[in-house]
Amino acid sequence: MVVGLQKGFVILEAMVAIMVFALGILGLVGVQAAMTREQTTSKIRADATYLASQLVGEMWVDIPNLSQYASGNCNGYTKCADWLNKVAVNLPSGSSTVTVDSATGDVSITVSWTMPGGDEHQHVMATTIVKTDA
Repeated sequence: MVVGLQKGFVILEAMVAIMVFALGILGLVGVQAAMTREQTTSKIRADATYLASQLVGEMWVDIPNLSQYASGNCNGYTKCADWLNKVAVNLPSGSSTVTVDSATGDVSITVSWTMPGGDEHQHVMATTIVKTDA
């Protein structure tokens, strides 16, 4: 056995082990970043769904003024204008389009937003609000 030929082998093993460990840590950091990004996207999507459902609820309790919720009339109607403000505040670059057919009660709500990375998203909710004689 020649001792002189094995000098520095332990240091080489230690350096390889440190490199493997560092790559593992970098992988974990990458997974954490992706998870955080997807969690943010999921929360914003849930907020958009909640906001659309909230407007439908407002419409259900305010059936006599259903036509006031259409996008063209919305800014002049306080309940709808407040909702538009919530969309703008709670979603990044949030906007919405609301169409209402007063005769049939058909309602379509499109909530749109742009993520910080530039990806555009939208949530569309369609329902029918039936007027009943009570």
